[in-house]
Amino acid sequence: MKLILSTSNIMSSGQSIVRRPLFSKSNIELINSLRSNFASFQHHPSASSENADSTPDYKQWTTEEDDTLYVPSWRPTPLKEPRESYDVTVKLFFLPGIPSTRRCKHTREAIDLVLKELDIENIDLLIASYPGVTFDADDEEEVSADEDDESARSDESEGLDAQIKTWQVLESLHEKGVISQLGVSEFSSERLDKFLPEVKVRPTVDQINVKDCCVVPKPLIVYAKENKIELLTHADCMDILPPGTTRELLGPSKDGAGILAACPNAGADEPGLKGDIEPQWVVKYTAVVKNRGVVENKGYFAVAQLGSCIEEKPDEEGL
Repeated sequence: MKLILSTSNIMSSGQSIVRRPLFSKSNIELINSLRSNFASFQHHPSASSENADSTPDYKQWTTEEDDTLYVPSWRPTPLKEPRESYDVTVKLFFLPGIPSTRRCKHTREAIDLVLKELDIENIDLLIASYPGVTFDADDEEEVSADEDDESARSDESEGLDAQIKTWQVLESLHEKGVISQLGVSEFSSERLDKFLPEVKVRPTVDQINVKDCCVVPKPLIVYAKENKIELLTHADCMDILPPGTTRELLGPSKDGAGILAACPNAGADEPGLKGDIEPQWVVKYTAVVKNRGVVENKGYFAVAQLGSCIEEKPDEEGL
């Protein structure tokens, strides 16, 4: 079973969310936003149980369609003004441990959810975050062979080839007009130098995490300027949704949603869904009103697979 987790619009939902401090690599915004959205549906009158002190059965506030469970039930939050009034940015996190052969389908799923959520037909900028790719300002000038080997292992031992194949899916969506600009995350100048010659649509943005926001390595600044790449900073956690965090989020604990059983092989008489939980991908979307610079709509989707997960064959078709 596939579980689609959503935060809804965290800017206008009235959720009380603890946001991360600037430049602290953390997934606290994602986790707290999901918990807050789950709670808002659990406490809705339609999900209330006869015993006010008990947690509502998850079936009362989730929706199951075929082999997909929406957690909570999905209610899109369309943009309020005409599409041309917004800059819409999407960041797609491909998670560690997930074979790159699934990324084609995952990319189309993630983008399709965002388009439906905001009721739009295109995205201004999509930033791809590859697993195992990290940026360190102190080491940018000395990217060693050991670092490349580690990145390849983290990326299912496919390294650059896997990144290029994934990028080709994004290029096809760019050609169809679904995505206007493409970007990457955590790419050093040396990594960009290897990546750019292999792609048709070059990234216009490189989003990097810099512990000291005032220090950006000079080689990267020069390289980005020469290749017309805008450097942006971020504070996103690299492993944004680990399996253990996902199980805690959906499990029967005090802060859990009560959807999963206490352990994967729980007995038939124990409540909750059984089986291992495997996070697949996370996508973050932000819609900014251009003339005011105000974030009107921001949220996350995350998808996890429950039980045995069959590896999908790459599909080169677009949306």
